[in-house]
Amino acid sequence: MAIFSNKKTIFITGAGSGLGKGTAIGLARAGHHVIATVETISQVPDFREYAKSEGLDIEVFKLDINNPLDRAQVEEHDFDIFVNNAAIGHTGPFAEVPVDNVRQVFETNFFSTIELSQLVARKFVAKKKGKIVFTSSIAGLSVNPFLGPYCASKHALEAFAQALQQELEPYGVQVATINPGPFKTGFNDMMFEEKEKWYDEKTNFTKRADLLKGEKMLAQQFDPQDMIDKMVEVIPQDKHAFRTVFPEASEQQVKEYQSKLWEQKI
Repeated sequence: MAIFSNKKTIFITGAGSGLGKGTAIGLARAGHHVIATVETISQVPDFREYAKSEGLDIEVFKLDINNPLDRAQVEEHDFDIFVNNAAIGHTGPFAEVPVDNVRQVFETNFFSTIELSQLVARKFVAKKKGKIVFTSSIAGLSVNPFLGPYCASKHALEAFAQALQQELEPYGVQVATINPGPFKTGFNDMMFEEKEKWYDEKTNFTKRADLLKGEKMLAQQFDPQDMIDKMVEVIPQDKHAFRTVFPEASEQQVKEYQSKLWEQKI
């Protein structure tokens, strides 16, 4: 792994597990100072102990992005790059999914992310430099049946990131997205499992067999270490593409999907 001579302080949310945790560790191994925040206090001790035992320059503390008091902690820290990585997911047929489930997804993936990003934007505009990175998804650029609630939240996030990029550029602040394909971190499996809390084939008109077709992506998940390595490579860079879709197979999939939309008929 490359060691960056230009050491940066990088703040990342949702670092308690999955790609977020792996990226926080990878960035620290590359020589950066990492502020890694996690959703629950129970995730803090083990992560702190691991960082200490490995000699990694990582601060770990609880920051539930839906909690205003937790979000306010951002004001107490100085950093060069802020990575909006925290997210949740719900699936299910959009014609039947409880709307409160959709609200919950949007509260984390969109509204709380906006509130957090506004705090960060003010800090960066004041010093006329900084970079905000959003961990989005290929679900923000394409849509799969029965993945609608999650896709909708990530499409909204994409619009926010694109607007923010244009609005903050005159102030010297960079904005970028990273769009992972399906990686085997457990996130996707849990996301599909969420619908089992309310779905009942006896009362819902959507057939179980159709839902299972929508879960075929679970059989095609990639090695998360590849995505972690890509995030560790891209996040500290001073210049790179606004959008990083990875792996290449997912990038091609998204481009083909968007192209077909112009020919789609009903």
